[in-house]
Amino acid sequence: MSDYDFDLFVIGAGSGGTRASRMSAAYGAKVAVSEEYRVGGTCVIRGCVPKKLLIFGAHFAEDLKDARRFGWDVPDCRFDWPTLRDNVLADVDRLNGLYTQGLENNGVEILLDRATVTAPNEVTLGSGRKVTAKTILIATGAHPHVPTFPGSEHGITSNEVFHLETLPKRVLIAGGGYIANEFAGIFNEFGSKVTLVNRTDVILRGYDAQVRDRLLQISMTKGIEFRFFAEFEKIEKQADGSLLVSMSGHDPIEVDCVLFATGRVPNTEGLGLEAVGVELDKGAIKVDSDNRSSVPSIYAVGDVTNRVQLTPVAIREGQAFADTLFGGKPHQVDYHCIPSAVFSHPPIAAVGMTEGEARNKLGSVKVYTSDFRAMKNVLAGRHERALYKMICDGVTGRVVGLHMIGPDAPEILQAAAVAVKAGLTKDAFDATVALHPTMAEELVLLK
Repeated sequence: MSDYDFDLFVIGAGSGGTRASRMSAAYGAKVAVSEEYRVGGTCVIRGCVPKKLLIFGAHFAEDLKDARRFGWDVPDCRFDWPTLRDNVLADVDRLNGLYTQGLENNGVEILLDRATVTAPNEVTLGSGRKVTAKTILIATGAHPHVPTFPGSEHGITSNEVFHLETLPKRVLIAGGGYIANEFAGIFNEFGSKVTLVNRTDVILRGYDAQVRDRLLQISMTKGIEFRFFAEFEKIEKQADGSLLVSMSGHDPIEVDCVLFATGRVPNTEGLGLEAVGVELDKGAIKVDSDNRSSVPSIYAVGDVTNRVQLTPVAIREGQAFADTLFGGKPHQVDYHCIPSAVFSHPPIAAVGMTEGEARNKLGSVKVYTSDFRAMKNVLAGRHERALYKMICDGVTGRVVGLHMIGPDAPEILQAAAVAVKAGLTKDAFDATVALHPTMAEELVLLK
């Protein structure tokens, strides 16, 4: 009989935590997971899933207009925010139930309570109950960062945006990353006046410069305003409920909502980690390639670590953790060539090195591009252009990066990312017959 209450105690029932819990239990481990909010975590409850549903809703704004050019007699349509909001939240409830059921079906004990680490093999719940475990896994994710300045409490984050009572007519979005640009597109399509404020003049740092410049150009054409080199000074709430935002280098702006999308912070504060010897890196848990922290009995996966903050990565880490510790199939996550997407309007997708990274690392590179209007946009009378870009090793011809902006770019890139991961060459793409007429065929016709 075990000296511990559980073989594994998981703190956090998000994407990484639920995968690790479910699979470890399926391998025969006695597992408990604590969650202080809702099972499913950021992605399912207040992140990528509900956000993608809003993005689908936003696309109808352009689709309804375009339909007229395709012969459909579409009347002027009114958007009703509460209908979409409530339907999205109902789907979140459905997914929360499915995630809960998946854990219960595998025998995982779910404790809806906050847990803190009080010893290398002990956690204490908010109720005061102490629980011991041979292994503790931290999978608490991250939360939105809110800058501190006078009046910053009047802003909201991506956590609250899904619960807005009314659709704001004027929105200021702080940040230049993927969350900022995605919500800029969403609110703009819903009819809000959107102003994106960033402290530098670079959006989507880490993506290929040519692709992010194309998004900036298209976004401005769609009516999104950008204010660069701006630092917040204060937000004042006025008598009518509007917000007067003052910033350096620009005139004050009056808006109805300020949305902070200024990065995410690992959820380690108050967990008791440092007291038991867990080493942190700027608030994130430092782990080795097997997800183990500086304390041998404590592991971590997902956004709470100092690695990649992406849901599919957290799931892979949770799977590798369970396979290695309880499944007898030890392996490690390969972080090379992770594809990513920005669900902006239009969306961006990328895998591998940017042109700048490739030139710095390889020296000799060859770049192939296709700059075109999607067939649907041509008939719809939209001048918006897609851009596909392939980066190749100048010596071997191996494809080391693919970068795309245009309709359905993430859907197209997923399959192409397999080729990049496999180390295929430009010749392999050229030898593949085009699937015509599609946007994806541009990938095998690049010049």
